[in-house]
Amino acid sequence: MSHFTDLAHQYIDGEWKPGSGSWDIIDFNPYTGEKLASITVATAGEVDQAYRAAERAQVEWAATNPYTRRLVFERALRIVEDREAEIAETIVAELGGTRLKAAFELHLAKEFLREAVQLALRPEGRILPSPVDGKENRVYRLPVGVVGVISPFNFPFLLSIKSVAPALALGNAVVLKPHQNTPICGGTLVAKVLEEAGLPKGLLNVVVTDIAEIGDALLTHPVPKVISFTGSDRVGRHVATVCAQNFKHAVLELGGNSALIVLDDADIDYAVDAAVFSRFVHQGQVCMAANRILVDSRLEAEFTEKFVAKVKTLRVGDPADPATHIGPLINSQQAEAVSSLVDQTVAAGATALLHGSADGNVVSPSVLTGIPADSPVLSQEIFGPVALIVPFDGEEEAVRIANDTPYGLSGAVHTGDVERGVRVAQRIHTGMIHINDGTVHDEPIVPFGGEKHSGIGRLNGDAMVDAFTTQKWISIQHGRSRFPF
Repeated sequence: MSHFTDLAHQYIDGEWKPGSGSWDIIDFNPYTGEKLASITVATAGEVDQAYRAAERAQVEWAATNPYTRRLVFERALRIVEDREAEIAETIVAELGGTRLKAAFELHLAKEFLREAVQLALRPEGRILPSPVDGKENRVYRLPVGVVGVISPFNFPFLLSIKSVAPALALGNAVVLKPHQNTPICGGTLVAKVLEEAGLPKGLLNVVVTDIAEIGDALLTHPVPKVISFTGSDRVGRHVATVCAQNFKHAVLELGGNSALIVLDDADIDYAVDAAVFSRFVHQGQVCMAANRILVDSRLEAEFTEKFVAKVKTLRVGDPADPATHIGPLINSQQAEAVSSLVDQTVAAGATALLHGSADGNVVSPSVLTGIPADSPVLSQEIFGPVALIVPFDGEEEAVRIANDTPYGLSGAVHTGDVERGVRVAQRIHTGMIHINDGTVHDEPIVPFGGEKHSGIGRLNGDAMVDAFTTQKWISIQHGRSRFPF
């Protein structure tokens, strides 16, 4: 894996160099355990260098014609298309993504690069009326300046590009910190693509590091105005708190505990297909995953039987094998946590229709039913291949159960009556919900984000302009104001 070694550096002010910290982040293949690369961590001093480089480079970039800026993203798109096979291999090796998952992530990454091309031209100024005679009110849309981006390990290439490309397209500079389990896909690979696409140096900086080394330096630094964070609600709460103390705007895309609801008039076979994909894609390591599958008690027996039968057909193992549906979890802590959660829930009275076991970081699927109503597993996010089947009697109960969680990210409603599905969907406290489909969706121009503990703010389309630009009022008094003294 020579390209891993080539990308195992910090990228600061257009230079590829080792960090100067006293320890290394080791990048492992979660399936084979093979060491892919080691990267000496960036220190708080290097975070400062990265932010200062971004601050310097941003001035000229903001003044660059947006038609010129967007050429970078057109070239980046072509580079990703040309290197698709190589990038897919990197996703399989670094995060244990299956072939299907790598293709899905790359498809979306290309869509978001296409949208970044458009975003460069999206900001518009306005002229607003005034109660004062002769006054002209202009409202300008300007880049915020520098954006800090912190990306997660589950879709690192996509979720880094999703914030980085729009922030840059809108005239900002960026400092990106990828998750320490995915420093290449989530960090230096993104930098390499944009460097080759002709992004001027200093505009994107990648620091591979850890809180143990830098503390909150990424958040408290005076330069960034906006922090875009994708990750857990626990860390998100900390990010939000520190940003508020330092007068920074935080865009938070956090965890979920989404419900896929199967009403009594649903197409059962289709609902089974949607539920299996929504729960088990990328081993269940998806914030939008169907954590809970709510089924009308009249359909429960048939649905459960068909669901378990389909889950049994999923191939578990080597993500490099195109036939594999379920590969490894990202690391041994996650694998152990998921396995013990299943054991605890069964010990507390749930029934395991399938009881998965761990083999290294690969955890085979579990399907649990008869879960006690007070079980903590029902209200938390499970980042692994565990399906919870929960029966309900009628719509009212379905809505109550779906809302009985601190999260509100995605969801789905299956029904033979689309408008009935919409009526139920209106009552679920969630940022996104899909009728007769899965729970895992992301599109370039539709507002993406959550309610409650699932986050603050939205990304995609016009929401990117709101997130990464600011407004400035400049008034002109034609004629003269009268002052009272």
